[in-house]
Amino acid sequence: MNERYRTQGYAVLPAFLSNDLSKAIVDQVMQDALAGGVSLSVRETSPVLRRKAFELNSNHYAPLRTLHWGLTPAVASLVGREIAPTYCLFRIYARDDICRIHADTPACEHSISLMLASEGEDPWPLDIATDPTPLRHLPPAKDFGEAGHVAAPMRPGDAVLYQGVTRRHGRLIPNPNKWSAHLFLHWVSRDGPYAENAAFAKAAA
Repeated sequence: MNERYRTQGYAVLPAFLSNDLSKAIVDQVMQDALAGGVSLSVRETSPVLRRKAFELNSNHYAPLRTLHWGLTPAVASLVGREIAPTYCLFRIYARDDICRIHADTPACEHSISLMLASEGEDPWPLDIATDPTPLRHLPPAKDFGEAGHVAAPMRPGDAVLYQGVTRRHGRLIPNPNKWSAHLFLHWVSRDGPYAENAAFAKAAA
């Protein structure tokens, strides 16, 4: 897995979390939101989204930060390096939503896209570039152009680990389900070029 991830730039992780755990995460977020313990912000505009979406940043919700740190050893074993969390983002997509093709910021050196739950049983693929594309300065695009890419079908519990800075990614096919909930978790190598983006490094600054 380490070598495949390093050379391919991504790795598909089916059933990364159990359905029970994935559902429990969504249920907890929604219960806390309804009780007023946390606020799901509305992303009105974004270059990667076609319309607004409900989001929750781990900086504003301790349970997500705890989950993020808890998953770090497992992800480090897949990456083959010592890594540190930066931030994670919970997002709800509606039917027919897309995610334009883009690369991520330096805080997303190693990233996981995790599908938590959906109302509907259709897989919704994550599309990933098959070659490094260090084009973070380019605006998000509707497709990969002539560049190669693969589609990883995703159902609740499935994840894709990818190198967010150099592997463009997104969702070309509109969401086939009534809604779906996702978690995007990001790390940096502790001894890498983006280490200053680690959560503990920022807290100490």
